[in-house]
Amino acid sequence: MAANTDTALKEAMTTIEGTIGVALVDYNSGMALGVLGGGKDLDLTVAAAGNTDVVRAKARAMEMLGIKDEIEDILITLGTQYHLIRLLRGRGKNGLFLYLALDKGRANLAMARHQLRGIEAGLEI
Repeated sequence: MAANTDTALKEAMTTIEGTIGVALVDYNSGMALGVLGGGKDLDLTVAAAGNTDVVRAKARAMEMLGIKDEIEDILITLGTQYHLIRLLRGRGKNGLFLYLALDKGRANLAMARHQLRGIEAGLEI
């Protein structure tokens, strides 16, 4: 079943245990194409722009190291949160990533990664 951006973000927010917020981001521009959740302690628009720099830096590092592979996801572990950046693949999806912020105490990281892959597979841009 194909999902549009709003549906995919709602699915992530409601089905992935411990989700604080989720965004679909264009890392060429740093713009969030959609956000859900977050709040005063997590501005997803600011997070989208900041994590664009993370993706670009990792891509540059891989290029400098001569690594000929694709980034699946990037995990940032904080004291109380996980921040997961999932680069999208497929027609119309290149240059985009899903950004997921999770409450570390409530989230199952392996399950969240698995569910995010499933949401990516159903997402139609």
